[in-house]
Amino acid sequence: MGDVPVLLVDDDEGVRTLTLNRPHRRNAIDAQLWGELADALRAAARDDLRALVITGAGGAFCSGADVGTGETIHPRHKLRRLSEVALALHELAVPTVAKVTGVAVGAGWNLALGCDLVVATPESRFCQIFSKRGLSIDLGGSWLLPKLVGLQQAKRLVLLADMIDAEEAHALGLVTWVRPAEEIDEFVVGLARRLAQGPSFALAQSKALLNDGACTTLREAVANEARAQPGNFATADSTEAYAAFAGKREPVFTGDWSPYLSTTEKGSE
Repeated sequence: MGDVPVLLVDDDEGVRTLTLNRPHRRNAIDAQLWGELADALRAAARDDLRALVITGAGGAFCSGADVGTGETIHPRHKLRRLSEVALALHELAVPTVAKVTGVAVGAGWNLALGCDLVVATPESRFCQIFSKRGLSIDLGGSWLLPKLVGLQQAKRLVLLADMIDAEEAHALGLVTWVRPAEEIDEFVVGLARRLAQGPSFALAQSKALLNDGACTTLREAVANEARAQPGNFATADSTEAYAAFAGKREPVFTGDWSPYLSTTEKGSE
């Protein structure tokens, strides 16, 4: 494909969009794209972002890992690339949105499920295709699916590798919203901007608490919440929220750190 970039990166008002750009392969992820995607997710963790969108070019989200590259390296090294992407996406503090058009298959579907929210079109199709390729599930799917749909449905999706449509995926809780193809771009832009305008520190805290809460006891979860909440009171966003409530207006969150304001200065509900 010459010098055509395999990953497009676009920033707009605190929102970064990563577009998988191998439409001739329905955005199947090869070694180069795995590396660039991992680097882009690590960069997103360092940069001053408020939200991240992942999507695919050319009418498909991602048809999974590209198994037709003819690489001769040990499979364990190949899987390390996938692990790096799965962990970098999961650990990213900012809210993440998958915009799915067309197919999301295998590792491609699990890439979407690794995002916090998933928006799809009615034409979108999903499949945990691994068993049809003589493979086991990867890219974090063994952790994600049971937590999202329960163990029995996760086994059905993985062991039978059925292709399901957006309506069923939505009913199972694997898609957050289904929007017509002609509306999805505008919807995702609005959603990402809404997330970007939120209290970034508090959203990051809540995201981490929810992720951790899926694997902890209630006692551990409430202890984590008690440790996290005081940090929110040390942000300008907390002050702004109280001021906006008192002024009967919408808050304008900046994510700024403001540890020297007392709770009495912040007011009360």
